[in-house]
Amino acid sequence: MSDLRVVLVDDEPLGLERLRAAFEGLAGATVVGVAADGLEAAGVIAALKPDLVILDIQMPGQDGIAVAAGLDAGSAPEVVFVTAFDHYAPAAFEVEAADYLLKPVKFERLRVAVDRARRRRELRDRAGRAAELESVLASLKAAQRPDAPAAGYDDELWAPGRNGIVRVPVAAIDWIEAARDYVLLHTSVRSHILRATMASLEKRLDPRQMLRVHRSAFVRPDAITALQRLGKGLYAVVLRDGAVVQVGPTYAEDLLAALRLDPPPFEAAPA
Repeated sequence: MSDLRVVLVDDEPLGLERLRAAFEGLAGATVVGVAADGLEAAGVIAALKPDLVILDIQMPGQDGIAVAAGLDAGSAPEVVFVTAFDHYAPAAFEVEAADYLLKPVKFERLRVAVDRARRRRELRDRAGRAAELESVLASLKAAQRPDAPAAGYDDELWAPGRNGIVRVPVAAIDWIEAARDYVLLHTSVRSHILRATMASLEKRLDPRQMLRVHRSAFVRPDAITALQRLGKGLYAVVLRDGAVVQVGPTYAEDLLAALRLDPPPFEAAPA
């Protein structure tokens, strides 16, 4: 598998330097160009034709949303937005961004976003639009699952898209992350944004499908590949997309029960 060719765009020199340093630690991705504003970014993207653009939103001249909206839909690179402001989130996902990261960007979160962009790119190269494949895959996953949502719970969520709103099957969501006034619905090939509270989602989602593990996160139990111990009574889960999600102390008991881990695997058995 060839490396992703990446262009970094940020009007702050320190921001560019931090992104460069982060990509030095990411396998399978190579930075081929940088730009410091929207107009320069459009030229660099047109000249280099990268696979992925890490794109700041608030920039002089032309903002990142306008840059992304101006890309040719048929040959556009994947886009991951990076910003310090969450109010741009709905517009970012209307141009079908692969992901949306809030500054300061954590390395693990950046790696997950890059991996998601890589999967989207591969799917699009193989069989056209990733969204179409995602819908097919979600339908297959839902059909194979014996644990459909219990009565009274939602089996789909509707999120803003380029031309209106799009259906996001709950069966396709691996984890949900709070982003200030919004939530991010993370699937295997893209993220969707929804203006909602975590408390409202907890009432709408079947905990057998989407289990709340933190005040700012839900995870799909089937998507968990490992459980990490962070300290006395503190855990984190590792998901199949590589994301590491901390478990809040008040949610640990429910998580261990959902995973059928009793007693906790890191604790000594009573004498």
